[in-house]
Amino acid sequence: MGRVKTIARRSFLIGSAAVLGGVAFGTYMYKREVDNPLEQGLADGEVTFNPYVRIDANAVTLITPRADVGQGAYSIQAHLIAEELDVDLDAVRIEPGPPSAAYYNGVVAAEGMPIAATSETFLARTGRGASDVVGKLMGLQITGGSTTVPDMYDRLRMAGAVARETLITAAAQQTGLERSTLKTANGAVILPDGTSLSYVDLAGTAAEMPVSDEVALRDPSTWRHLGKPHMRTDIVAKSTGTQDYGIDMRMEGMVHATTRTNPALGGGINSFDASAAENMRGVRAVLPITGGIAVVADNTWRAFQAAQAVTCEWGPSPYIGETEKQFDEVASSFTEDRQDSRFKDEGDVEAALDGADVMEAEYRIPYLAHAPLEPMSVVVKLSDGRLDIWTGTQIPRFMQANAAKLTGLDADDVHVHVLMSGGSFGRRLEDDYVSQAVEIAMQIRDTPIQMVWQREEDMTHDFPRPLAIARMRGAASSDGIAAYDLSIAAPSVVASSMERLGQPAMGPDVAIVAGAWDQPFAIPDYRVTGYRVPPMVPISSWRSVGASGNGFLHECFVDEMCHAAGIDPLAERLRLCTHEPSRKVLEAVGDMSGWDMPLEEGRGRGLAFVLAFGVPVAQVVEVTDMENGIRIDKVFVAADVGRVLDPVNFEAQLSGGVIWGLGHAMNCEITYEGGVPQQDNYHVFEGMRLHQSPVVEVRGLENGDKIKGIGEPGVPPSAPALGNAIFAATGKRIRTLPFSNSVDFA
Repeated sequence: MGRVKTIARRSFLIGSAAVLGGVAFGTYMYKREVDNPLEQGLADGEVTFNPYVRIDANAVTLITPRADVGQGAYSIQAHLIAEELDVDLDAVRIEPGPPSAAYYNGVVAAEGMPIAATSETFLARTGRGASDVVGKLMGLQITGGSTTVPDMYDRLRMAGAVARETLITAAAQQTGLERSTLKTANGAVILPDGTSLSYVDLAGTAAEMPVSDEVALRDPSTWRHLGKPHMRTDIVAKSTGTQDYGIDMRMEGMVHATTRTNPALGGGINSFDASAAENMRGVRAVLPITGGIAVVADNTWRAFQAAQAVTCEWGPSPYIGETEKQFDEVASSFTEDRQDSRFKDEGDVEAALDGADVMEAEYRIPYLAHAPLEPMSVVVKLSDGRLDIWTGTQIPRFMQANAAKLTGLDADDVHVHVLMSGGSFGRRLEDDYVSQAVEIAMQIRDTPIQMVWQREEDMTHDFPRPLAIARMRGAASSDGIAAYDLSIAAPSVVASSMERLGQPAMGPDVAIVAGAWDQPFAIPDYRVTGYRVPPMVPISSWRSVGASGNGFLHECFVDEMCHAAGIDPLAERLRLCTHEPSRKVLEAVGDMSGWDMPLEEGRGRGLAFVLAFGVPVAQVVEVTDMENGIRIDKVFVAADVGRVLDPVNFEAQLSGGVIWGLGHAMNCEITYEGGVPQQDNYHVFEGMRLHQSPVVEVRGLENGDKIKGIGEPGVPPSAPALGNAIFAATGKRIRTLPFSNSVDFA
């Protein structure tokens, strides 16, 4: 390829189409200019058409700006671009995007709005459209809320189409042939005589031309990649143990560090004695950091050992430090002054319950840690007015801004390099560990420093899923559920997280009632009220956020009412359902599980349905009451994401969500004593064992009119379906998680 000039100005004209009244499929040319970050530092011989495609003398590179935390995000983003660009993924490079407003998330803000996914009112559509505006104005480059596919579905395909059409135009100019006689295939423009001109060879000509901005997306009936099973781009490396994660980062001259901070969260440090640690082999320095100390050594293991040799005098935690007292605070929060929301208030609940045979119950869910397999780690280097950060993160722009504030550098001088993450489940929406590493770098400049947390440091300094209590009242008869009054009290995830990100958190927190208030059931008298518990330990988003626990709270009491009234839980949900795609997943899971077929003595089926992140998911769990405990035999799952882009990954994400949800419901909780989390490693925070894993059968439906993500929606129905199955098999109703505090599992 000849020498290619840097394109002077190539503004990307594609955004999520925000229009008054909603997102209009087909309105792809959202006319506004967004700086293309790939133009910065574009080398000789390189050309870029938009923030997602770069071509140099050797290859085509696809940019995948949403983080991959194990959900296959890189792969599906690459396939979206490749479908329209007409390239094979084994012939291109794939890179995560740098921090840039061009990669804002135009959908994620909608998850914080009180808009039911099934609502198509004018206000609902306007609110969803406003989410794009919020995302752009704030430059929300966030991976979360299962929004990667719904946010990027149009944008990435359009990016590929723009590049494709520009390259076709370049080929027409280079050859003098009519543009209409040209087509593309496998990374090349094909001439009428069959001659191939590779994209790499056409880039020089394309660089001199205006970018095509009037393009059409291909009809799904012609898709080569999307909608078909394909191998994830990371599957070979991850299956063979050759995948490099953030923790595998190595650099010449790199030193290794770890930190140790007050195990009682927020307690700070009064003093420390590092004399023993400083004399240990390989130790370079023991340094003060906010709330604790850091040890720098010649390898990570020696840093770990030395950190434990430092004698620290810790300060007291400012938070309620005992689990029992924490629940007492939640229990005392069902008061008028702490009412946070009442998004669902239909009929007259008080009148319906007055004089009725009222059922009442109280349910509880515990704190839960994220506990990703790869603990928090980062490499930083601060020198010559420039800070480089290499880590797996879901919030590169917030991380950039916070590091700039900490160092006094301009944000443009902070360079975040996003790496593959070994799990997250919401943990990498935080950057506390990076701030610690930057503090170390400010004391040891001009040296790359890898900071790795010990597992114990990681779990005890997590920002967990919040605990919650729900109080329910209801009335049901052989005619069905007549009234349902659900009250949920929990601390605010949004307020806690936004405070750390330096952003305001206004209005009610939808997460407190998500997965409960927005369910598509026409119960005549139906009320869901959220109560905000005053802040206790800092908390954050955990896979499927509020719906992760609220599904258990909402669905188990529905099951209770059905059984008390002698009505079938599936038939009753179908009777009440007001949303056709939801009805279809309920019918599907009934068909898959043989719901009407009787089970032998000692066995039970439990059903649960949760619509979360816009995705209706229904699960049936089958269990057997064994002599040595409950055995989970099989799980049936049906879900509707509008369009299944990769059937293999769809099944993997739902199956994984089921195992994740069941394992935590069975065994996991974080409890506190003296402000210190009592579970600090997997042996006391144990998910499902391999021999306990059930067969999981998945069915994907495509009746919805919007495309949705599937990373999180598989989680919420698992706990209630298991709880309802245990009741069906044993007659024992368990209202507090984890179940292992009440039953054994085989």
